[in-house]
Amino acid sequence: LADALLVNTSLKGLYLSDKNNIGPEGAAYLADALRVNTSLKKLFLAANNIGEEGAAHLAGALRVNTSLEKIYLGSNNVSDARLQEIEDLVKTRGQRVAAVGETK
Repeated sequence: LADALLVNTSLKGLYLSDKNNIGPEGAAYLADALRVNTSLKKLFLAANNIGEEGAAHLAGALRVNTSLEKIYLGSNNVSDARLQEIEDLVKTRGQRVAAVGETK
């Protein structure tokens, strides 16, 4: 999936919420794809065991990605501080407020 996002130019939303068990490693692959993908606007990853490490990878990608407008990471055991960081990264680009979700 992450490899497909590297070359995709038409997908606007990706809904992988609800126990796909992406985990930190899968989040790292998605983050690599987000660094180069310019079409994706919405990414829903709730309840995927991403954790703090995976969220850190995604935050790093959002420092580079300029197209993502919404990301949802609820129920991934991510700290409020990390969720706030991700929300701030999206907001500072002039995009709409990210829907980052709760910590548990």
